[in-house]
Amino acid sequence: MEYPSTLVENAVNELSRLPGVGKRSALRFALYLLKQPNQTTENLCNSLSKMKAEIKYCKICHSLSDTEICSICSHPKRNHNQICVVENIRDILAIENTNQYRGVYHVLGGVISPIEGIGIGDLTINQLIERVKEKETEEIILALPTTMEGDTTGFYINKLLQGCNIKITTIARGVAIGDNIEFADEITLGRSILNRMPFNQVHNNS
Repeated sequence: MEYPSTLVENAVNELSRLPGVGKRSALRFALYLLKQPNQTTENLCNSLSKMKAEIKYCKICHSLSDTEICSICSHPKRNHNQICVVENIRDILAIENTNQYRGVYHVLGGVISPIEGIGIGDLTINQLIERVKEKETEEIILALPTTMEGDTTGFYINKLLQGCNIKITTIARGVAIGDNIEFADEITLGRSILNRMPFNQVHNNS
């Protein structure tokens, strides 16, 4: 595709780096922004720059936060003895939208995937184990993708937690095999949280 301006082309190239954004969509975004008042574009640029410069990771759960401790971890009415282990922040948002869970979270930052070069050391698994041992944790809920990588990660965490005398459960398989948590509808995901099962029972039967 030939562009009438190298400035437009550069903008399109940068926008197309975003996940799920092709060249055509990037061009549409660029032309839209071009028609907006200067303040609109400045607000967008400033918001992105400020987010990149000032965003923090919660010291407890490793979720994104404006402060050192996120709003969920610092909430006095959450059940801090119940930890839901998720892959990323998008999964937290999906589970919170169900209004069926009142515990806290732990964000791994991914799942074990040798093909993608993601190993144990790239995730916050060790921090999770330390957190469990330091706190009076009663239950760990493994809400990981129903994929081979998600199951591998769950098996590894389950193995590390053996002997810790805590309940280890996983969300019910109302979430289709091979699906990511964030793509499940709220009703299905909510029921999966409520109807969670002991981790060993699920995987010994599979």
